[in-house]
Amino acid sequence: MWLKLLFLTLYLLVLFVLSRLFEAVVWCEAGVLATQLVDPVTLSYTRLRTILEARGLAYSALAQKEDVRELVEKSGDLSQGELYSAIKKEKEHPEGDSGTTHFSGELHFYELVEDTKDGIWLVQVVAQGREALLSQYSWRKMVKKVSQFGIRTGIFNCSNDHRSCMRRGWHHSTLIMSVPQTSASKGKVMLKEYRGQYSDTEHLSHWVTGQVAQQIHTLHRSEQLLQEWYSDHTVKMFLFAHLPQPPAFFSSLSVRFTGRIKFIFVNICHWKNHSRLAEIGVTRSPAYILKMPEGIYWYGKSPGEFLSVSAMDTFLRSVQPEVNDLFVLSLLLINLLAWMDLFITQGATVKRFVVLIRTLGTYNSILLVSWLPVLALLQLPYLDTFYSYSLKLLRYADTTQLVSLVRSDWTFYSSHPALFLSTYLAHGLLVDYFEKKRRCSRRSLEDSSTNLEWLASLWDWYSSYLLHPITSLHQSDHSEWDEDTNFLFERLAFPDLWLRPLVNLDYMKILPVWKFKSAPSSVCVYGQNRAPEEQVCLDRTSDSEYDDAPQLCDWSVWPHDILHCSECVVCLENFVNGELLMGLFCGHAFHQSCIVVWLAEGQHCCPVCRWPSYKKRLTKSNSTVSSEPV
Repeated sequence: MWLKLLFLTLYLLVLFVLSRLFEAVVWCEAGVLATQLVDPVTLSYTRLRTILEARGLAYSALAQKEDVRELVEKSGDLSQGELYSAIKKEKEHPEGDSGTTHFSGELHFYELVEDTKDGIWLVQVVAQGREALLSQYSWRKMVKKVSQFGIRTGIFNCSNDHRSCMRRGWHHSTLIMSVPQTSASKGKVMLKEYRGQYSDTEHLSHWVTGQVAQQIHTLHRSEQLLQEWYSDHTVKMFLFAHLPQPPAFFSSLSVRFTGRIKFIFVNICHWKNHSRLAEIGVTRSPAYILKMPEGIYWYGKSPGEFLSVSAMDTFLRSVQPEVNDLFVLSLLLINLLAWMDLFITQGATVKRFVVLIRTLGTYNSILLVSWLPVLALLQLPYLDTFYSYSLKLLRYADTTQLVSLVRSDWTFYSSHPALFLSTYLAHGLLVDYFEKKRRCSRRSLEDSSTNLEWLASLWDWYSSYLLHPITSLHQSDHSEWDEDTNFLFERLAFPDLWLRPLVNLDYMKILPVWKFKSAPSSVCVYGQNRAPEEQVCLDRTSDSEYDDAPQLCDWSVWPHDILHCSECVVCLENFVNGELLMGLFCGHAFHQSCIVVWLAEGQHCCPVCRWPSYKKRLTKSNSTVSSEPV
């Protein structure tokens, strides 16, 4: 667990450093950074329109480039990051209605539009026997315009439910907007119908942005500003601008954060006296200011703070998160942590994925169970003070430069998922490489098993656990069962299923047995830096014998597939000349009396490597390999 947490922390640090490298490369090539401001005068008319589209400002009545540029300047400063993001979205999201929902009837419409209350809907109603208000081409353009602000779209064909259309008064093809009035589960949803004469995309998008802008509290006089500014200590997002209505991205965010953050638009178009602005510290416009009990924060001065839905949404969620935001973040981190098991686990490929599935199920189950008491504690009124202080500390941290860099990286990698996944895969392969190197000197034999061998051992373990759970629990997690399924059917055929030993002990008769042989009355003494064939045998009883020339131990009597060793790990005693030894199929040797007692007690695995004692396996040449007890 701690190892995976360490690797995940290193990966997040790599992402942070990689972002800084990208910024350095861009600076070296273009001489600009994402936070650097762009002069709208240098942009073409097409680029200016792209910026207005991304911000959600109507420009159909503006035919001159100077008027479009002025509208861009009135809505807020333009940075390199926002320009890049707007151009990228325009190229990646061609016109199309793939995200449009086709309602099957009244119940489907009510469930998604009127009962959910978690967003804004734009629905094209096609009356029975009539043409749609917008053609397919115009509707695709409309979907492209509104979808970038989080507005979902749908089509309700009255031919599927004519009676419902008649009851609602939809006698002709039209557009319907659904805007939730409150964030409560039983709150009211207002359905607004388009009654204009024009059916072109520009007029309809202007109508949509106007309807969304009505969700924002608008101030027109300076007296209203001071009253709203000092009224309470809730978190508020102010927009000071010379605009007839706020941008659509700002208005749509007010619906997402209803009940958490209050959005206020201060229209200073007709203000003659700006002394009230200087009184509250607003020295310029346009300005996006977050008013908190701890003070004010100017949005747009730190990295990643662009005038777009995704950037401002990330900023506001970090400043004033809800429980669901914290849950989604913890879910993402816990799954990234679990996927590290795929690279840390060594052995067969099938084994890696089986361990991964087990880890994913375990971690997600623990996460869900852990959140239940947290949700219960948050309902207690006694914790309101603790909750408010926690949010205060969070806001202090989120307004720092370091956290703004983290938010910028989050926005960047979330908009480039391929880059995120490729870096995670590369990091995982490096983890796998270093894990192999780290375990190279002490890797167990089971790490080299094939996929079929590991699947067979997994089935053996599962069947043994199913038939004899008490014995299985006393064994190691790596213990495996015989791959012959005849054991399973044999056990099911007897009534004393749970009383008889699960594994047939006849395999002990074919285990190799031999006598330990050395010089008379001597034991084998191992040197730390000597090869097995250089080990010497010295007399145990006679000290005078130690001055004699050392004699080599006689390894010729050992079976060729048994590892050379000097002591029994069961009793921890050295082998003495003439003692009977017994070897297991894994290649480890013990006193015959010790290993027989070990196996007879139902522990059918090697005390050293945990390989099943009854299961044969091919081993590498071990004539010169020594094994140390663990």
